Amino acid sequence: MMNDYETACHVGYLLRSFRRVVGLDLIPTLGDETLNAQQLFAAPFVVLSHGIEADPVLNYGNALALQLWEMTAAQFCVTPSRMTAEQTLRDDRQHTLDTVARQGYITGYAGIRITASGRRFLIENVVLWNVSDDDGRPLGQAASFDRWSVLHQ
Repeated sequence: MMNDYETACHVGYLLRSFRRVVGLDLIPTLGDETLNAQQLFAAPFVVLSHGIEADPVLNYGNALALQLWEMTAAQFCVTPSRMTAEQTLRDDRQHTLDTVARQGYITGYAGIRITASGRRFLIENVVLWNVSDDDGRPLGQAASFDRWSVLHQ
């Protein structure tokens, strides 16, 4: 799990990568990475990211992401990102991530995800983008969305 300084730096990469590849600001930046990190954590939309491991692990989730997936930050940041989707939907999820890797980002994605307790929910209007450092070295991928609904079983 990242400390506050590492989290602020990571959020900076998320925000600058979004601006670079999408051409928009994810949030209005405040000029201070710590304040930006606080603002993104409290944003009224979900933001999450994973790293570049062979089996990528989640490395950031804002407050809504943690609430939606029913995890603490400590649990979230050791979870392989594939575990956010049901087993039967992981191939579709991976195909989407491969497309993002090639194109830089996609918008309008929708998919079904699963919480830590097994509840299913539909995410919609998702933007996925590649995250890199300021020298262009890949750091992972991120997603943001503002629409979701719980699916009753």
